[in-house]
Amino acid sequence: MEWVAALLFVTVILVLLAGFPVAFTLGGTALVFAVLGVIGGGFNEALLSGLPNRIFGIMTNETLVAVPLFVFMGVTLERARIAEELLETLSALFGTLRGGLGVSVTLVGMLLAASTGIVGATVVTMGLLSLPTMLKRGYSPEIATGTICASGTLGQIIPPSIILVMLGDVMTTAYQQAQLKMGIYSPKTVSVGDLFAGALIPGLMLVLLYVLYILGVAFFRPTTMPAHRRERGASISIGQLARALLPPLILIFAVLGSILKGLATPTEAAGVGGMGALLLALARRQLSIARLQEIMRSTLRISSMVFLILIGASVFSLVFRGYGGDDGVRTVLEALPGGVVGAVIVVMLVMFLLGFVLDFIEITFVVVPIVGPVLLAMGLDPVWLGIMIAINLQTSFLTPPFGFALFYLRGVAPPSVTTAQIYRGAIPFVAIQVFALLLIAAFPELVTWLPERIYGN
Repeated sequence: MEWVAALLFVTVILVLLAGFPVAFTLGGTALVFAVLGVIGGGFNEALLSGLPNRIFGIMTNETLVAVPLFVFMGVTLERARIAEELLETLSALFGTLRGGLGVSVTLVGMLLAASTGIVGATVVTMGLLSLPTMLKRGYSPEIATGTICASGTLGQIIPPSIILVMLGDVMTTAYQQAQLKMGIYSPKTVSVGDLFAGALIPGLMLVLLYVLYILGVAFFRPTTMPAHRRERGASISIGQLARALLPPLILIFAVLGSILKGLATPTEAAGVGGMGALLLALARRQLSIARLQEIMRSTLRISSMVFLILIGASVFSLVFRGYGGDDGVRTVLEALPGGVVGAVIVVMLVMFLLGFVLDFIEITFVVVPIVGPVLLAMGLDPVWLGIMIAINLQTSFLTPPFGFALFYLRGVAPPSVTTAQIYRGAIPFVAIQVFALLLIAAFPELVTWLPERIYGN
């Protein structure tokens, strides 16, 4: 019945493209296929009795509690105007250098990625704050929009990232399943902390590549990034720099450092991050009762969406496996030419294309549980595979014409900036992403070295 599983997957994609809500599409379509299968005698209805246990497992999963806490932390920092102050400070610091404003936007994007982890919020915030300033200072629309989109997607890979929390939970289950299929009955585990440690070097490497590209363009094509003359009295003092940079940096290091050092679980560290963000907003007098209500509503909306999708994906996964879909995927991947390398290339290509129509949450909860156990059973490192998936999706969200980051920026960009200019601006950064992906594929130590040093895995 593997063909029914394939038909289920295709039907879900088509229904999503028709504009139906993701969570209800995943769960509803799967249940329709299950009912038809029970009527036709091709599906074992006893499998559906496992649904309550799956949903209860989601509700009691301590790792996933980190998701709403990190969302709360990110939304609070966004409402506290941290990005605005960071951009103003770094622009004053680097603004007179040719390409300095582009470098400032990239660095602010990195700090926002580490403190919010929400790609859409970062791209929109940076678009509203920095795009008008970059255009006013004579930056070409292509360079300005490309820099904003690329720096906004860093939230996918720089820890503490929400996608890494969810991916860590999914990869843990997939890794255990793979080891059991390999006959290992005392399986090793992979944690969210492993993924955070593994993502640190690739994330910083991407930031460095972005900055080098911007400085290179500023040197070889100076007309696209004119130097800016500092106005009288616009110099930045060490005190102003420290006031803008130190609080978010301390918060990031407290959250990330406590996880990497093993002092706290991701959930506990996320709680610290949420409280730290609240205190930071209070210290800057950016927190009122009305704003706190707005933050809580936004956190509730985002978190509800994530967990509803997770429940729908759990139903889909159960029905997909009930039709033998996981066996079909394993057979196809093992039969591909090139062995493990061929299987990884095909999976990455499929995920890249799915990134045009599905958000990272759906791909993490739907696709990774299907292909993850198969690839890991081939002997791949789970941390390396997780980071490869994260960077691959980051590249997909940046790639014209369907990249989500491009749509986010298009929604806040002025009418004078055309969609074609946004697409052209993103292409060089897509090339940088692909280069980074190939570099990590060729040198897995870029991902695995730090987790091994910290955790000794």
